[in-house]
Amino acid sequence: MQVKVFNTQGQETGRTVELPEDIFGIEPNNHAIYLAVKQYLGAQRQGTHKVKTRAEVQGASRKLHKQKGTGGSRKGNIRNPLYKGGGTIFGPKPHKYDIKLNRKVKDLAKMSALTHKAKANAIYVVEDITMDVPKTKTFMTTLNNLKVGDKKLLFILPEYNDNLYLSIRNVPSVLGVQLSDINTYDIMNSEVLVLTESAAKIFATEEAEVAA
Repeated sequence: MQVKVFNTQGQETGRTVELPEDIFGIEPNNHAIYLAVKQYLGAQRQGTHKVKTRAEVQGASRKLHKQKGTGGSRKGNIRNPLYKGGGTIFGPKPHKYDIKLNRKVKDLAKMSALTHKAKANAIYVVEDITMDVPKTKTFMTTLNNLKVGDKKLLFILPEYNDNLYLSIRNVPSVLGVQLSDINTYDIMNSEVLVLTESAAKIFATEEAEVAA
């Protein structure tokens, strides 16, 4: 899959990058995407929810009145769940929400997500951006030149760049990540993927190494 490389002014440079078909052109597996997103969102939950049972709430254990002869219903103690201030029946208890997912399923989900973006023509490659100082305005000018400044996007870098990250983090609609840290949820949660030229070339390099 050939993708054109644009410069920071939004113009074609005449260069292209080859994105491997077995990553960006597979038959998407939507169930794998669902499982990967479910695992990611589950891992974000703290799972610290807790309510008190009748054994934990404050109150005497004395039976309120005798079992028979009152004309009323049978009652236990004041901590009965049916009373105000009583314990909770089947309430939530602390537990984890994350699920186990095999590495092959995770990889399949990630490749399926990338394929969906490729089929939607939602992948852009821009030449490497260098900044001497953090400047959000300069970064947004580049996105506007690419005509993606108004979209929710994932900006993918080959490695950590302090000035670029500081420029990106002030833009609510843009998430900047290193190529090694991309995940299925972030890909699917964005409208557009923007890769720097160096990040895009890593895909082709890794593909060549696997083939060798």
